[in-house]
Amino acid sequence: MLRRNIRLRREYLYRKSLEGKERLLYEKKRKIKEALEEGKPIPTELRNEEAALRQEIDLEDENTAVPRTHIDDEYANAFERDPKILLTTSRDPSAPLTQFVKELKFVFPNAERMNRGNQVISEIIESCRAHDFTDVILVHEHRGVPDGLIISHLPFGPTAYFGLLNVVTRHDIKDKKNIGTMPEAYPHLILNNFTTKLGERTANILKHLFPVPKPDTKRIITFANQSDYISFRHHIYEKPGGPKSVELKEIGPRFELRLYQIKLGTMDQNEARIEWVIRPYMNTTKKQKFIGD
Repeated sequence: MLRRNIRLRREYLYRKSLEGKERLLYEKKRKIKEALEEGKPIPTELRNEEAALRQEIDLEDENTAVPRTHIDDEYANAFERDPKILLTTSRDPSAPLTQFVKELKFVFPNAERMNRGNQVISEIIESCRAHDFTDVILVHEHRGVPDGLIISHLPFGPTAYFGLLNVVTRHDIKDKKNIGTMPEAYPHLILNNFTTKLGERTANILKHLFPVPKPDTKRIITFANQSDYISFRHHIYEKPGGPKSVELKEIGPRFELRLYQIKLGTMDQNEARIEWVIRPYMNTTKKQKFIGD
């Protein structure tokens, strides 16, 4: 099993190393296509390669013209089977963190909660690979307040690191009368304002934590991005007065996520390449939005 994982990881890294070459070749062919369509001369730097590139362009169709990326490889089988998630915490969790993770277990369908104990991350990841888990979610805290959430996709990544803010558990919601019951049906997803490349990447990581719902499901989960803070909300809806009357009920929990790093590997691989990370100087760029408009 260990040799197989090493071989598969090596193949994955090799495919990923070819992305830069494929993207460069795609840009060259795109420039030649535009020049031919607009009747302009071929760019000077591409005249030596024009004949070979035009031959490749003639052989391409809609599916082969656009280069594949490592994102396609990571989630290629995501729609063939439902996600299977392991939820765990940092060592010696406090009562608020334990309560929060218990509620997260109901948020993510097909999730299993595990007490961390003395297990190290590498043992957890290896065990999850052996038992066909698709993701591992690790929740951290600081002085009893949940402050970090790590989502690691298996078997080879990516791993997204989020900061947790303004956590309000289901039991802490003040409006006890209108709070709905916690269903276990697969939820509909609303992903709002993930418009940039990084936003699409983040939305891709989040949406594959949930299986495909049935059309008549009345459970809704929302990830709404505003100023690079992702608000999580959990509702059910009812139609007490007929089809034109819709009533929302929040069932909790609620929190905000702040993305600060994406790594091309699992959380136990310290050598994995960092795809994106927020830097100290980025905090001063108030007008620049990284995830959405």
